[in-house]
Amino acid sequence: MTLVVPFDGSPLAEAALVRATEFGIVFEENVLAVSVIPKGNAEYARDHDWIEANEDPELKTVVSRLHRQVTDLCPTANFRHRVVDKRAPSGEIANRLRKVAEHEDASMVFIGSENAGHLVTSLSSVGSSVAAEESYDVVIVRDRSPAKIAKLKDASPHRKGKSDFYLPD
Repeated sequence: MTLVVPFDGSPLAEAALVRATEFGIVFEENVLAVSVIPKGNAEYARDHDWIEANEDPELKTVVSRLHRQVTDLCPTANFRHRVVDKRAPSGEIANRLRKVAEHEDASMVFIGSENAGHLVTSLSSVGSSVAAEESYDVVIVRDRSPAKIAKLKDASPHRKGKSDFYLPD
């Protein structure tokens, strides 16, 4: 079983990753951060702070930065990315995240969302679609700075950092 975290690099996604890693340590489960990237969509990449204002949205650059952000924060977390079309239809990112969670036999999905105080179906992010799946539990992280948001590099001396990351072709 795996703990899956949709990861876009935002402070709430970081908080969700940290929380999932804390759970992973306790439950001895792997953590997988998953990013879905609209290929070549410079506006989307800039809005998510994946690239600078003058940079092109090269897939290798975006993937490398997201991967580095994940492993800097939680070295034991694995990282995967999926690519969608530049103008992916509404719901496509959530569909990709659900497919990864299903493929990885996720036991829990940790979603960072400010809107979790409302009904889950009103989440403005991919949260409502990902949370609709019944094959895993969903943890909604609303607080950007949980008590232990610090880097987890030294959290457990018996777990070594790793990442099975591969750059896209």
